[in-house]
Amino acid sequence: GPAGLSAAIRLKQLAAEAGAEISVAVLEKGSEVGAHILSGAVIDPVSLNELIPDWRERGAPVETAVTDDQFKILGPAGAASLPMFLMPPLFSNHGNYIVSLSNLSKWLGAQAEALGAEIYPGFAASEPVFDDSGALKGVVAGVFGVARDGHHKDDYQPGMELHGKYVFIAEGARGSLAKVLQDRFALTNGVDPQKYGIGIKELWEVPAEQHKPGLVLHTVGWPLTDENGGGSFTYHWGDRLVSVGYVVHLNYKNPYLSPFDEFQRHKSHNEIAQYLRGGKRLAYGARAITEGGLQSVPKLSFPGGVLIGCSAGFVNVPRIKGSHNAMKTGMLAAENAIAAIQAGRQRDTLSDYDDAYRASRVFKDLNGVRNAKPLLSRLGTFWGGVFGMFDMWTTTLLGGFSFFGTLHHGKTDAAATERASKHKQIAYPKPDGVLTFDKASSVYLSNTNHEEDQPVHLKLLDPTVPIRINLPEYAEPATRYCPAGVYEVLYDADGSNPRFQINAQNCVHCKTCDIKDPNGNITWVPP
Repeated sequence: GPAGLSAAIRLKQLAAEAGAEISVAVLEKGSEVGAHILSGAVIDPVSLNELIPDWRERGAPVETAVTDDQFKILGPAGAASLPMFLMPPLFSNHGNYIVSLSNLSKWLGAQAEALGAEIYPGFAASEPVFDDSGALKGVVAGVFGVARDGHHKDDYQPGMELHGKYVFIAEGARGSLAKVLQDRFALTNGVDPQKYGIGIKELWEVPAEQHKPGLVLHTVGWPLTDENGGGSFTYHWGDRLVSVGYVVHLNYKNPYLSPFDEFQRHKSHNEIAQYLRGGKRLAYGARAITEGGLQSVPKLSFPGGVLIGCSAGFVNVPRIKGSHNAMKTGMLAAENAIAAIQAGRQRDTLSDYDDAYRASRVFKDLNGVRNAKPLLSRLGTFWGGVFGMFDMWTTTLLGGFSFFGTLHHGKTDAAATERASKHKQIAYPKPDGVLTFDKASSVYLSNTNHEEDQPVHLKLLDPTVPIRINLPEYAEPATRYCPAGVYEVLYDADGSNPRFQINAQNCVHCKTCDIKDPNGNITWVPP
C-alpha cells in the first residue's frame, strides 16, 4: 500500500543521493500491487508532492480534482445540507483528488521498481523471524500447497525466510504481524486501545447524465441511529464512475446490527439512489479502518523494525483520510533507517523515527482531531458531532489547545458489544437486485479467491465459544458483522443441534471478525 511503497521509494532515493547501494524488497500478499487496496478514496496530495514532486509529468493516476464538496445529514425521508463554511477548515477538500487508491498504488509500485526496489506479489508474510538477541530479522513468506486438513500437497512450498537490516511492517489496519510484534515488544503499553470502523464500498458505472465528476458527498444519519455511529461517502470520478461506501464504527452495542445491510439500506435513500439508478455495480469490497487516532498510536519502533501507515493507525477520522499520513510515516521511517545504516547500525531500535513522527505534520494532523472520536463514542452522532465541531474549531484557532484536554477511549470495540437481551432484532429489507444486493453476489464481485482445499485462515482460539457463549448471549453476531457471509449457524431440520460453520473461501480480508468478536475468539492469519 501507500506506506510501504513510499518507504521503498524514499529508501532508494536517499541511497542514490548518497551514492550507496541498498537492497529493498517489498512483499505483497495480493496477486499484484494494488490488488488488496480498498479505499474511497479522496487523497490529500501533500505527501505525494513531497515524495515525487513531478508526479503529474510522470503520469500518476491522480486526475479528478474535487470541485463540489457537500456534507448532509440524512433522515428517513429527506436530507439537510451543512454549509461547508460552518465546518472546520480541515473538512474542506479543496486541492484534493478523487482517485483509485489501487491504481495509485500500482503506479507507486512502478516508481519503486524503476528505482531498483524488488517487489514480490503473491507472497504473504505469514510469521516474523527473530535473531539470537530477540530482534526482528525478517519474515517467512510464500507458504504454498498446504491442504485443508494440514497435509502437504504435491505443490507444497515451505516458504522462505527473508532477512533485512530493518523490517518495515506495512500491513494496514489490524495487521497479523503487527499484532504479534505489538504484544512481543509491549508497543501498546500506556496508550489507548485501538478503535476501528468497517468500511464497505462499491464501485458503480452510472449514466452520464447522473455523473458529476469531482463531486464529494459525505453523509451521517439514516439508516444508523444516533447511538450507532458511522457515515457514508459518494465520490464521482473517472469515466462515469462512482465510489459509494459506508463506514460503521465498530464500537456499536447492538449485536443484531449488520453493517453490510445498513449500507444496502443507505443506498435506497434518494440522496444516494439518484446517482445510482440505471447504473451497474462493478466491484465490491470491505476493510477495517483504524479510528483510534492520536491516543491509540503505539510505540512505532522496536529492535529490528518499525510500524508504518495503518499498521500503527494514522487515519484522521473526521477527514476520512489516512493515505497522506501513511505515506509520510513510510518516508520518515526510510529516512531514519538510511541514517542508521550509513552509521553502520542494523537491527537496533530506530527510536529517532518515533521522535520524527512526534515532530511531524502527521502528529499535528491527529492532534487537532484527537477528541472527535471519543466525543462521538460518549455523546452519539448528533451531540458528539456538535461538540466535536466546536473542539476542532478550537484546536484550529488555538494551535492545538482543547477545552476538553485529551479524551480517552475506554474499551475495545469487542468489549462494547452488549448482550442480545438488551436489544431488539433489526428487520432489514430484502435486496432488490437493482440498488441493493445480498452478500453472496457482493462477494463474487470482490475478486478475492481462495482454494476450496486450503487451511481455514480464520482461527478459533476455542471452537466451543460460538455455540456455547456467543449464540445464547449475543445471538452470534459473527453472522451479521461479517460483510461476506463467512460465518453461519446451521441447524437440523427441527431447529436443533446448532453448529458454527466458517466459509473461509468467502473472506474479503476486512479483519472485522478479528476485531469485533465479543470474546476475542477469532484470529485472522494470512491464507
